[in-house]
Amino acid sequence: MEIINKFSMNILSRSANEGFARATVAAFVTQLDPTLEEINDIKTAVSEAVTNCIVHAYRENLGKIYISGEITDTNIIKIKIRDNGCGIENVEKAMEPLYTTVGGERAGLGFAVMQSFMDSIRVRSCVDKGTTVTMLKKIARRYTVNG
Repeated sequence: MEIINKFSMNILSRSANEGFARATVAAFVTQLDPTLEEINDIKTAVSEAVTNCIVHAYRENLGKIYISGEITDTNIIKIKIRDNGCGIENVEKAMEPLYTTVGGERAGLGFAVMQSFMDSIRVRSCVDKGTTVTMLKKIARRYTVNG
């Protein structure tokens, strides 16, 4: 599997940047000519991952969210979203539907949503060091080289 293209960026953990992150990733993925469903799936998963960083990783603090993407010659998009926040004590428990540490209006479905829209998701976390979410999705259409 050869990497055809890639990008990386970082944003502050402000809720205003969630839309920017999802639009940026969507724009990057468009070079694979995805269907509307595929692009919406990716945008939703990115939104959930970035929102987790804002709400859970940094809580009331401001921090950086690191986002990177890669496209392979097999039409796979790999998106990594990483923070240097508080980390997740029990990743397996955190990935259970309806589990949340915040309560209130939060439904605890972020990881479940990511899993339902992407082909695979991997979560690695270390308490007081941060969390990395890696998501993969195969795009049905063939990549065409156009410059």
